[in-house]
Amino acid sequence: MPQTDSVVLMVMGGLFILLGLGAVFWDRSEQKSYYNAISSRTDVREYMEHSPERPGLGALRIGGWIAITVGLVLLIMGGAFWLWG
Repeated sequence: MPQTDSVVLMVMGGLFILLGLGAVFWDRSEQKSYYNAISSRTDVREYMEHSPERPGLGALRIGGWIAITVGLVLLIMGGAFWLWG
C-alpha cells in the first residue's frame, strides 16, 4: 500500500474523531438547554421523573461515540500500514 493511502486513512480517522467529539458536545448542550427550558415551567413532573424518556437526547451522544470508535480504528489502521509499508 502506498504511503499516501495510509495518510489518507489517518486523516479520515482524525476527521471522524473530530466529528464524534463535536456530536458528543452538541448533545451535551442540547440536553442542557432542554432541561433548562423544562425546569422553568410550573409542571416539572416530566423533568423530575424523566418520563417519557426522550431518545433524541442520547442519539447524538451514541452517534458521536460510534464516530470516535470508527475514527480510532481508521487512525490505527493507517498508522499500522504506514509503519509496515
